[in-house]
Amino acid sequence: MPYEWLETQNEDGRRAKELHLWPYRSLPKKGFVWFVGGTIVTISVPLFAVIGTAVLWGLLPFLALAVWALWAALNRSYRDGEILEELVIQSETVNLTRHDPNGRKRDWEANPYWIRVEMHPKGGPVENYLTLSGGARVVEIGAFLTPPERQQLYGELIDAIKSA
Repeated sequence: MPYEWLETQNEDGRRAKELHLWPYRSLPKKGFVWFVGGTIVTISVPLFAVIGTAVLWGLLPFLALAVWALWAALNRSYRDGEILEELVIQSETVNLTRHDPNGRKRDWEANPYWIRVEMHPKGGPVENYLTLSGGARVVEIGAFLTPPERQQLYGELIDAIKSA
């Protein structure tokens, strides 16, 4: 699961539960290097037949451009996936902080007594859309998770907020 629960203690000794969520990575960094390297090797093999000819110099810029485009697209995908959501549940407050890939930080805070955890199986932007409502705003949580993961998280969130 691309999330984890932690038990922490504040400076004043009060216990808190923390939830950290992040998008799933189907291609780790090591796999990224192997994939780009394998692509370069695969593209280079047919070039051995045209070494020493003008055709090589005609093909080389296009092949280099293809490898660069592949690298740039995968690198952009990694940057876009650098999302981290942190939910801190304490007895008096619940804080949700979302760290976006562009460095922007968004915060939400509410009293755990008034928080409602809601799942919208249909009609949301994604299947099993998960929201927290309390105070003046409704915020989404875990939109990048798969529908079964959001469904499992729904039950865990209800239990964690009830225990606060």
